Amino acid sequence: MTSKLFLFTPGLVVLSAITGFALSNSNQWSEAELATLQSLSLSELEPLAVDPTNAAADDTRAAALGEKLFFDARLSANGAVARATCHQRDKAFRDSIPLGRGVGKTAKRTMPIAATARAPFLFWDGRKDSQWAQALGPLESAVEHGGTRAQYAHAIADHYRTEYESVFEPLPDLSAVPSSAGPAGNEAAVAAWTRLSNVQRIAVTRVFVNIGKAIAAYERRIEFGPSRFDQYVAAVTSGQPGHGILSGEEIAGLRLFIGRANCTQCHNGPLFTNNEFHNTGVPPRPGMPTDDGRLSGATAVLHDEFSCRSQWSDSRERCPELEFLVSRDHALNRAYKVPSLRNVAERAPYMDAGQVATLAAVLDHYNRAPAAAAGHSELWPLGLKARDLHQIEAFLRTLNGPIVVNGHNSTEAVR
Repeated sequence: MTSKLFLFTPGLVVLSAITGFALSNSNQWSEAELATLQSLSLSELEPLAVDPTNAAADDTRAAALGEKLFFDARLSANGAVARATCHQRDKAFRDSIPLGRGVGKTAKRTMPIAATARAPFLFWDGRKDSQWAQALGPLESAVEHGGTRAQYAHAIADHYRTEYESVFEPLPDLSAVPSSAGPAGNEAAVAAWTRLSNVQRIAVTRVFVNIGKAIAAYERRIEFGPSRFDQYVAAVTSGQPGHGILSGEEIAGLRLFIGRANCTQCHNGPLFTNNEFHNTGVPPRPGMPTDDGRLSGATAVLHDEFSCRSQWSDSRERCPELEFLVSRDHALNRAYKVPSLRNVAERAPYMDAGQVATLAAVLDHYNRAPAAAAGHSELWPLGLKARDLHQIEAFLRTLNGPIVVNGHNSTEAVR
């Protein structure tokens, strides 16, 4: 909508019709505000740290194998579900449905993959502490891939032996291992697993773990590319006006985002997330099992078979994220991981179980700050007007950018 603005200068009154952005002060930022904007720019993102728990994390051969495994539907009970089924490449490695679907329907929305190598904990409740450990969970989930460790070990032996052995150790002899056996699965699969010797179970599990590590080597290369917001920050922090990069509505929304709306309390840093867990009063999805979020997730990761402290980790260092983890604080009840806001406008529906259909409805929820169904919501009413919410939504859409897959010698833009 066109608005009229009077600009007063000495001896001159100028009437301007402004359609793109307000000329008065839209690009005037204080030093403190410029520092905040800079802190949110992708240019501030540190180089990806080494993952000490995964010796193959930066091996290009492992990444090449992991990419094939990522798209291989043979790694499922019905031969129809791949990791890419939920993390679709043409949808920036996500899906667009409220609850993820594999061999069955899950109870959670599929989380995006980009930049998850930078997160200390994964899943909505943080029950895994590495990309490779996270990759293993869906493989054994009855409603996601639904397969067993023995099945996956045989798949590697049958289809990826050369590639696997070029990265990891020689495959074990699987001739006496049944086609389906594992600690998770149907009654027959579990019974078959218990009949294996301890040596066999360790050998099969090692192959299973290495599948996760190869997939993680591929996934850690998936990152966010720069958006219009990053272009704007680069301009204004270098003393340029930034005209034409963001509209007046988008700049007004940015001011609210870092100001009165207090969004950066949780959505900060270049990825717009503090990687922590918060109860924001989101109601549970009707008909879903009881879920207390981080309260159970923190306990789960401390006892996870594949954690940083497990025998399957390649790290011989301390695991500080686990060492100082609080797991019995009821303030964690229905607290969920703060997702990145990069590309958020493209990720409807929202929240942990897709309870909220639109970005506008998400902003309305945060503005109203309803009481939590369980636990204690950390929100308080913001008192923002409809125009304010519209402007914040406009700003959030400037965070859309390409998803890039960083290869050994190149960077490929997914879209």
